[in-house]
Amino acid sequence: MNPSALPLPPPIVLTFAASDPCGGAGMQADLMTLSSIGCHSLSVVTALTVQDTVGVNSILAVDADCVEDQARTLLEDMPVAAFKMGLLGSIENIAVIAEILVDYPGIPLILDPVLASGRGDELVDEEMIAGLCELLMPLTTILTPNSLEARRLLDGNMDDEEDNEQRTLVECAQSLLDLGCEYVLLTGTHENTVRVVNSLYGRRLGLVRSDIWDRLPGSYHGSGCTLASAIAAYLARGWSVEQAVGAAQKYTWQSLAAGFRPGMGQFIPDRFFQIRGHNGTPDA
Repeated sequence: MNPSALPLPPPIVLTFAASDPCGGAGMQADLMTLSSIGCHSLSVVTALTVQDTVGVNSILAVDADCVEDQARTLLEDMPVAAFKMGLLGSIENIAVIAEILVDYPGIPLILDPVLASGRGDELVDEEMIAGLCELLMPLTTILTPNSLEARRLLDGNMDDEEDNEQRTLVECAQSLLDLGCEYVLLTGTHENTVRVVNSLYGRRLGLVRSDIWDRLPGSYHGSGCTLASAIAAYLARGWSVEQAVGAAQKYTWQSLAAGFRPGMGQFIPDRFFQIRGHNGTPDA
């Protein structure tokens, strides 16, 4: 076959994340989300976990040299249109990933700061949080914390932890932007509001957009991974930041609305709701 007649490949997204054997979050969530939005997924495994829909029992970080070899081998072979980061496993992994990303400054990075499981299991230590803030945030296009994650990320950058807890989400967003990321999408799932309010802030732009979504019943495993991966997918397809954030929220809400409970713990988003006949539509 004539090479010029070959079909163009779909946009390629490289995700750095831990493996979740139950398929709710982590690497598996990223791959399903990216595929369902029309991207080809590349994956660098940063950690192996023992977990189910109830919680995380243990984490084994992959050696940093192996993480680097995985990433550089892929990047030397295929052009990547976006990066997505989840749980990175260790401070050594954070450091080596930052070194890799410096070599690819034109590719957008979506950073989902996974700090704890839905049950509250701690997934990072203070050194890793400092590494995220100091090494990765200055390279980040869009940071996607929930309100709990936003305040915890800022704990180490505040003299008074009590003052940090009382900060408004607008103040949190500005402080996170000051750490170097280009945009912050603050999600309001954990706030005490009737409906969920998600707000996108940009450096020197202030509030870019604010979206309001019906609050769904139940607790979901992998909602943050789904949102961040969906943003990466739409950016890889050439959408603007504002368009990608809007479309990714709609996709995530629909995935959650069609979610299912396969085990004894949280619900899992149905990332393939479109081909299973679900058609949830948000009132927003």
